[in-house]
Amino acid sequence: MQPGDLLDLDITDVAHGGVFIARHEGRVVFVSDAVPGERVRVRLTETAKSSFWRGAVVDVLDASPHRRPHVWAAADVEVDPDLRPGGADFGHIALPHQRELKTRVLLDALERFGGLEQPSATMSGARPVLSERGEVLAEESADATRWRTRVSLHVDDAGRVGPFAARTHRVIEVDDLPLATAEIARVARSLSAPAGRVDLVQPADGRVRVVARPGALRDGRSGSPRRGAGPRRGAQRAVAEDAAARKTVVEEVDGRPFRLDAGGFWQVHRLAAHTLSSAVADVVRDAGGVDPEAQHLDLYGGVGLFAATLAGLGGPATRITTVESDPAATEHAGENLADWIGARAETARTERFLARLQAQAGAAERARLGRGVTLLDPPRAGAGRDVVDAVAALAPASVVYVACDPVALSRDLGWFRERGYDVRRIAAFDLFPHSHHVEAVALLQREP
Repeated sequence: MQPGDLLDLDITDVAHGGVFIARHEGRVVFVSDAVPGERVRVRLTETAKSSFWRGAVVDVLDASPHRRPHVWAAADVEVDPDLRPGGADFGHIALPHQRELKTRVLLDALERFGGLEQPSATMSGARPVLSERGEVLAEESADATRWRTRVSLHVDDAGRVGPFAARTHRVIEVDDLPLATAEIARVARSLSAPAGRVDLVQPADGRVRVVARPGALRDGRSGSPRRGAGPRRGAQRAVAEDAAARKTVVEEVDGRPFRLDAGGFWQVHRLAAHTLSSAVADVVRDAGGVDPEAQHLDLYGGVGLFAATLAGLGGPATRITTVESDPAATEHAGENLADWIGARAETARTERFLARLQAQAGAAERARLGRGVTLLDPPRAGAGRDVVDAVAALAPASVVYVACDPVALSRDLGWFRERGYDVRRIAAFDLFPHSHHVEAVALLQREP
């Protein structure tokens, strides 16, 4: 069969990556815009590989009770698949069932790639921000829209502005961005920019910044630079950013300000930084808290969000080092952690920092590291074997792993388990509603 051919298929399950599983004559077909349990008509889009094909739903023959009108009309199944924008691949599914499917993907990954038997994980949405008196200051909207405070759009050579169609570099012009804040959606409707990419950023002060990146390599990825990585090395060639990318903006988490470049990394959901900081604090308390006399590490630390979380638990003398490869983010981290006399911000790639620490740390420093917490917040690809081995060799009492990809998380947890660490707790959070993405916070401790 060829791309463009139609098949009627039964959808049996969900797969990692926002697609769903069907089979045709024994071959797996990954289908977008479906729901498990449905019978759908699928237009094939990729048939070159012998192991699997890809396709998109063009008609729902027997709908799931969990199917809903898409939250983004431009991406609805009634629209030709070639014209559907990417970025909301679960938007046609009732929100509670989205979370059930994400939990299923996470648990499957933990079992298959992490080697965990009968793994368990809780799944919840973004946590509300409460005042000291328990009043709700900010919370998720009822339909889980208008949460994105950072959006990347693309500009083609004809001047069209919009998201890419899924799995393509084709710009789709849209009338609205329902996952973006209302202010970002408003700015996007009147946006013009040179060919390349343009980022819309709305920090805590509410004013939208427009960061043009003319000439950016159109790699199909969206959002700010990956956590802990700064601008993607090798993924963008000769990127000419305007001055807005380097302007300092301020975000706020639980009343504490965090300074960063407008073009730098910050969580895209308006409640995500608060939710993840709170989750990290919860698991660290479960692990026995933060010993201020120990040595703690915040790897892939960005502008110091989680270093501040750990130091806040340990007190003003807490010894903590945050490590980040982007010099601008490190400079901001130093400012953001100024309240703690034992805090340091280092510019280094994580693997090189750990290699230097292993080579140079004396017995007293190793003893402090052994009583401390090491937190990892790596990019989507995960920390990798070398970093896991290096962290385990330092033998911290507790490891906290913040992840945005269930497969990368599970693989790294499996390697930690090989090095004598046990997974004590995994909490998952739906911080990308209407997409397949999920965040998770895992606590590991050395086995007795």
